Amino acid sequence: MDPICSINSTASVNDDSELLDAYSHAVVGASARVSQSVVSIRVKGKEMPKRPGRQQPGEGGGSGFFITPDGFICTNSHVVSGAKEIRVFLPDGRDFEAKIVGDDPATDLAVIQINQSNLPFAQFADSAKIKVGQVAIAIGNPLGFDYTVTAGVVSALGRTLQSQSGRMIDNVIQTDAALNPGNSGGPLVNSAGEVIGVNTAIILAAQGICFAIGSGTADFVVSKLLTVGKVRRAYLGIGGQNSPVPKSFRSLLGVEASSGVLVRSVEANGPAGKAGLLMGDLLIRIGDHAVSSIEAIHRLLDEEKIGKRVEVEVIRERSRKRLEVVPQELS
Repeated sequence: MDPICSINSTASVNDDSELLDAYSHAVVGASARVSQSVVSIRVKGKEMPKRPGRQQPGEGGGSGFFITPDGFICTNSHVVSGAKEIRVFLPDGRDFEAKIVGDDPATDLAVIQINQSNLPFAQFADSAKIKVGQVAIAIGNPLGFDYTVTAGVVSALGRTLQSQSGRMIDNVIQTDAALNPGNSGGPLVNSAGEVIGVNTAIILAAQGICFAIGSGTADFVVSKLLTVGKVRRAYLGIGGQNSPVPKSFRSLLGVEASSGVLVRSVEANGPAGKAGLLMGDLLIRIGDHAVSSIEAIHRLLDEEKIGKRVEVEVIRERSRKRLEVVPQELS
């Protein structure tokens, strides 16, 4: 064998070993830094879907993690919402009753609290620095197995999921780190042990496509829940679906947008109904922003729009119409 080839082959093997070892060190180190802040959550008294092995009706659970040293915990809304009793189990074996501080079904996030102090807590990472391909480590309590660590990579960024409230959650992280029922509400962390997402959903038939609410969204929502107990949002009072703008309309009416939202229903006494929007209107603009999808509407209807008059533009019967609507607060 050529000695040069032999040396190169050996070097390649050694390099791979070092890379594998570095990966192991990253996962072990990150897990050690954040695992003591991860808790198991068990709830009673809420309506739950029937599952094999569930001991009593109304029992459920998930995961969460401390975000402050004085007992505030971030988790999923669907884990704790509607529960009559919430119990939090710490890694050291202690357990405490918890109360809901704030709940936001629109992003599937909630904050609960136990009456303790000097607790280890995790910190949110800067969502702008998250990269596709970086290590993603999930810590939680899947299928009742407490404090389980799984690892993978960030598979994609900027996904959109529909929450149980019907609103769309933007900037969702897709990962291949294994998640199972019980992981909900636990942290997805980077190699530094910083939280890059809150694990929220798994598509069981999709062979391990898992999702987490991005740290940017989670940090914003958690801050609102801690300060005012809820996240305020505006609404128009319409139901709609994404729809293309016909090419003939674009050329005839001078419309640049290639898609909008077709209004399928209008609440009679809602903001849009009072403003004169009708079923069949094709909504293409709110204020200064083009509306190309339902997701775009959700992004635009933030707290600042509540109670403020805004111009909307629709295509109706082969003409463009401008109407003024006053979005109200979503209850």
